[in-house]
Amino acid sequence: MRKSLLLSCLLIVAGNTAPLFAQGLHFSQYYNTPLLLSPANTALMPESDFRVGANYRSQWGNVPAPFRTISAFGDCQLLRNANSTNWLGVGGAFFSDVAGNGNLSLTKFQVSAAYHLQLGDYNMISVGLGAAYVQRSVDFGKLTFDTQWDGFTFNPKSANGEAYSFQKTSYADISAGVNYAFFPNENVYVKLGAGLLHINQPRESFYKMNNKLGMRPTGNLDLLFRVSDALIADISGYYTYQKGASESVFGAQFSYNVTPKEHRPSIFILGLYHRLNDAIIPVVGFEWSKIRLTTSVDITTSGMSSATGGYGAFEISLVYQGLYNAGSHNRNAYNCPRF
Repeated sequence: MRKSLLLSCLLIVAGNTAPLFAQGLHFSQYYNTPLLLSPANTALMPESDFRVGANYRSQWGNVPAPFRTISAFGDCQLLRNANSTNWLGVGGAFFSDVAGNGNLSLTKFQVSAAYHLQLGDYNMISVGLGAAYVQRSVDFGKLTFDTQWDGFTFNPKSANGEAYSFQKTSYADISAGVNYAFFPNENVYVKLGAGLLHINQPRESFYKMNNKLGMRPTGNLDLLFRVSDALIADISGYYTYQKGASESVFGAQFSYNVTPKEHRPSIFILGLYHRLNDAIIPVVGFEWSKIRLTTSVDITTSGMSSATGGYGAFEISLVYQGLYNAGSHNRNAYNCPRF
């Protein structure tokens, strides 16, 4: 059996009756996937009424079981009070993840809602709920098994022992989240958030086994502060845990306004993040007229680097934020560092 095929099988399926193994949905640019992070982030925007975004991630392109993940999302504010201090946020998102030779796939449609309540001049709390429909599938016809080895030769065209070449399963998924924001002045903004994914612990199995997804708590901290009239720093971190596996990403990015006197500034973005025990992640981006394009690369620092050649993943995201009244200026609902 060829080594690449064997590795793919080990990564995608462990025998004929074992449950499938796959990583959960994740992006290194977690700050550009707000609805995946927590439903409490739905329409949490200090200076905009709505936003739309898209993300693309290509991971482990140098190994036989690469991952490709895409997402698209949109959210907006409704039922704002007269001072724009309280509002309801609603949103929706689509996610798709495909991995390995067997096209182990996840397709997810998600809706979420959050209410944002300003507690005073300097505090806000947000509470959100999310619901999703998830479908997983795998094409066993594209995988190889030990039954296709007759002791002398390997024949990929022979029967693999699977009763059905294409398998799929689906389930509902419930999530919740809460955020607390503190904004003492226009130079500092702090947000602390927590979420809980897979609250209903849905069963995920192609063989009607009792393989339940474990609850997945998430936490994130975001600190923005104005360094100067032309420079804003954003320091943040993200943590999640599920069934003994965890992910920690933290770092900073700096936004520099090269046209400070213009109504529509041109902003360059440079950043550096670190996924604990796995990778360093340089970030480069540009924003103009509320359209932000961000790219990043995962440079593998773990033992996986020998297989990937140090190249772990590439990501690109595009996010646009806007106002219902296109002719109006930024709406200062509360203090936040902005150009």
